[in-house]
Amino acid sequence: MTRFAPAAVFISGILAATGQAVAADPATQTGSAHDFSFELANGLSLPMKEYEGKVVLVVNTATACGFSGQLSGLQELHERYAEQGLVVLGVPSNDFGGQEPRKDGEIAAYCEAKYGATFQMTAKTSVRGDTAHPFYQWAVEEFGSLARPNWNFHKYLVGPDGSLVSWFGTPAKPTSKAVVAEIEKYLDQLPADQSS
Repeated sequence: MTRFAPAAVFISGILAATGQAVAADPATQTGSAHDFSFELANGLSLPMKEYEGKVVLVVNTATACGFSGQLSGLQELHERYAEQGLVVLGVPSNDFGGQEPRKDGEIAAYCEAKYGATFQMTAKTSVRGDTAHPFYQWAVEEFGSLARPNWNFHKYLVGPDGSLVSWFGTPAKPTSKAVVAEIEKYLDQLPADQSS
């Protein structure tokens, strides 16, 4: 488990809230994001292992949130970088303020109609507390309690080997310089053809 000194926790929190990447040391991590699966809205399983060799941005979303405009930014990232190996994975959650009132069958259609969002989305999923999805519990174990989602649109970046490489708090826009720079840093490490 990664531990931060109190000063480091405070500084990390400020950086994440202002859109700066908070990086992890993959050498200290246990397990891999590829060990987990999410459920899709149609009831099928989505093993994260399918994304081995790709960079994955995992974001807990909510359509009735004041930050829901970030769905457009996530779609922009999807369109700009999918062929280079980026996967944007939306994880709808009703954990914060009851701001995902829609049912699984409605969420993706709503996001596409209102925001043009066509990136992959899971079924509605808990991302905090004792009922949090195992991926989210693992992410907090790896990064520390400061890295747990405190609101909608919290972002984790997963490297091609399944390690958590950084995270961004809710205010960090998907297309901000800090988020894009971190994504590009890991995409640049991939083989040239990631379109399959």
